[in-house]
Formats: sequence, structure tokens, C-alpha cells
Amino acid sequence: MMLATLLLSLAAKEVPADEAVWRSLAKPGHLVLLRHALAPGTGDPAGFQLDDCATQRNLSAGGREQARRIAEQFRQHGVDSATVYSSQWCRCLETAQLLGLGQVTPLPSINSFFRNPERRPEQTRELRQWVTRQPRSALLVLVTHQVNITALSGVFPASGEMVVMRRLPEGGLEVVGRIGNDSP
Repeated sequence: MMLATLLLSLAAKEVPADEAVWRSLAKPGHLVLLRHALAPGTGDPAGFQLDDCATQRNLSAGGREQARRIAEQFRQHGVDSATVYSSQWCRCLETAQLLGLGQVTPLPSINSFFRNPERRPEQTRELRQWVTRQPRSALLVLVTHQVNITALSGVFPASGEMVVMRRLPEGGLEVVGRIGNDSP
């Protein structure tokens, strides 16, 4: 009986994985890699142009709602502002804006290389270097694509899923955890 009580008491004190990951965001040197919210399809249509959203795969109504729910998750966990960067793709920019965490700055080094996989090594190296130069005191939120997140973290995220990473003192990065995508 005593063992059962002890086990129940220990179980009650366990913190859900997502909650522990959310708490890590309050510590200096963390960043969030957020895959853009739901945008039906894969890649981009023929005729894709970076400066024309009509030629791109864009957020669905469900994707916009998903981005709003992610914004609410940030606020529920005490994150009201962050330094936000986004891929120049419209679906990423819209996701980033819907978060409402602050000014969104386009960052070409987190643009998708899905159609040009040969760019992966150089672009990932550039991004890694860029991240290490950013102030460790600011929470960085990078809204980008699956290929970029996988290249940097080794994690294959779903749409709207977050991968939280910690910047190591010697310049490396390590995955702290994942926060679910709350798909509609």
C-alpha cells in the first residue's frame, strides 16, 4: 500500500513533456523552429514566384486557425513577445504574423530548399552560424519549412509543430523537445 501511494505521488508530480519544453523557453539561449501551419499539398505549384502569393501553396482556413491556436499556446505559457524571423514564403510569413509575437523579419537563410536539395549543406551551415551570432537573451522563433527544420535538428515536424532547441555555449545546438501541432 505504501509503495502504491509513493508511486501515485511521484506520478502526480511528473510534468508532461510539452510543459517541460514550454518552461525551457523562459531560459536564455533557446529557439523555436516552427513549421508553418497547414497549407494543403506538397512543395509549390509550377510557376512558383517568391514575390507572388497566388503562385504558392498557402495556408488553408484550417491553417490560419491552427496558427491562431499556436499563438494562444504561446500566451498561455507566458510568451507574449519574441524575436520572430520567417522564410519569405507566404505561408510562413502569414503563420508568423498570426502568432502576434512581434515584428516579423524575413530571413532568406530559412527559405525552403525543397526544390533545390543541393543547397541544403551550405544553407544549413549559414543558418547555424547566423543562430550562434544572435543574442542569447532573446527568444528566437523561426517560422520555416520541414526540410529546413529537419536539416538543422534531425526532426521531421508536422505542419504547425515546434522543435525547441538550445544554443550551446561552444556554438552547437541541441534539441530540447517538440511541441505538438494541434491540428484542426
